[in-house]
Amino acid sequence: MDRCVVLVDAGYLLGAAASLLAGDSSRSKVTVDHTALIAALRERAEAETGLPLLRIYWFDAAPERRPMPEHRRLRVLPRVTVRLGALTRAEGRWVQKGVDAAMHAELSELARNRACSDVVLITGDGDLLPGMMSAKEHGVVVHLWALQAADGDFNQSEDLVGEADERRVLDREWIEGSFSLRDTSSVFPGPGARHDIAKILSAPPAAPPAALPGPLPAAQVPGGPAADEPAAAPAGTAAPAAAVNGGPQPAAAGLKVVPTPKDLAGRSADRQAAVAQQQNGQQNGQQQTGPVLRWSSDRGWIDRPVAEPAVTAGDGLPTLAQLTTAEQRWADREEDITSIGGDAHEVGQVFARRWTSRIGDAERLTVLWPGYPRIPHRVDGELLRYAARFGLLAHKDDQIDEHDRYAIRAGFWKELAARVPGGDLVVDD
Repeated sequence: MDRCVVLVDAGYLLGAAASLLAGDSSRSKVTVDHTALIAALRERAEAETGLPLLRIYWFDAAPERRPMPEHRRLRVLPRVTVRLGALTRAEGRWVQKGVDAAMHAELSELARNRACSDVVLITGDGDLLPGMMSAKEHGVVVHLWALQAADGDFNQSEDLVGEADERRVLDREWIEGSFSLRDTSSVFPGPGARHDIAKILSAPPAAPPAALPGPLPAAQVPGGPAADEPAAAPAGTAAPAAAVNGGPQPAAAGLKVVPTPKDLAGRSADRQAAVAQQQNGQQNGQQQTGPVLRWSSDRGWIDRPVAEPAVTAGDGLPTLAQLTTAEQRWADREEDITSIGGDAHEVGQVFARRWTSRIGDAERLTVLWPGYPRIPHRVDGELLRYAARFGLLAHKDDQIDEHDRYAIRAGFWKELAARVPGGDLVVDD
């Protein structure tokens, strides 16, 4: 039949593009505009073969053969079929299983059934040589496309190059039409510069501020030092020896004191008498004033008050699952499969849109703004579970992708800011 088919080895295509643009074959180094890429492949294939396109087959691998976000974006595009092999961990690196076999089987089946007259192969793997030879025997013209190599040399099997009927090289200009270097900056600004702990601890003692006129005695100040603890030295005098040797050293102005184990040990020794008094007072029916620091070499346990988790008004809001009917759940799943690409930011927006529309009164959600950027615990867990359906938050190189986690929540807040009164004052685009 007078049609052409394109078979894409995604590992080769994305790896070669990353090597050319970023100098590294890791596909995480580049961003792909899949819509533009598919359109460019179709246009180029129809121009090279002079035939209309039947279909583009995209062969890739994924953990447990579950579609990742890019696969979900691709499979909803017209004339695109995604075939997935398995992605497994072997000897500390990811290995594709079944991709070459799937390409070989598809190529042979298309040729045997005369589904097309021309096949465009975008691959560099010599394992496809038998499939190419079989297709040629059935009268199919095989076009082999390569990507421009970073070092100017071949990045394909010489046997494939020798067996192909036609060969073309996709140059840098063509590649840059749908590939770009990935922006590695985080969705949220990075943390500020960390304090140099060694510098803080070695800083000279700072003089305490001058006493204000008519201060209250230290024992009468709420939250002040205990009566049996030494008071602060007046301005211009040397610090007490206990404070210098046993307690934490005062830091320079603007720096936070971080006590060392030695400081804590000295502080604990100075308070032993106070601890004994507290224990005696507890036996006499009095309440202990606070916890006691103990080292791991000491025996016994000290009961300490457990801090209650902070509860905000947003924790009382219903979850999306509680607001969703069975019919809506089916429609949501259908939308997820057919039209949601799986981008992390998009996933957060879709979740927020559904939650906002089903809660009815958007005014109820204004209680979220005082706690921004904290998402209520139950809703946040539901949001991340929803994102996991799209392959987000999966283990990549044995590390959870925190960038996706930030992007999901950023999308959630951005959508809420557009729908809930007062959000424009909190969420900064």
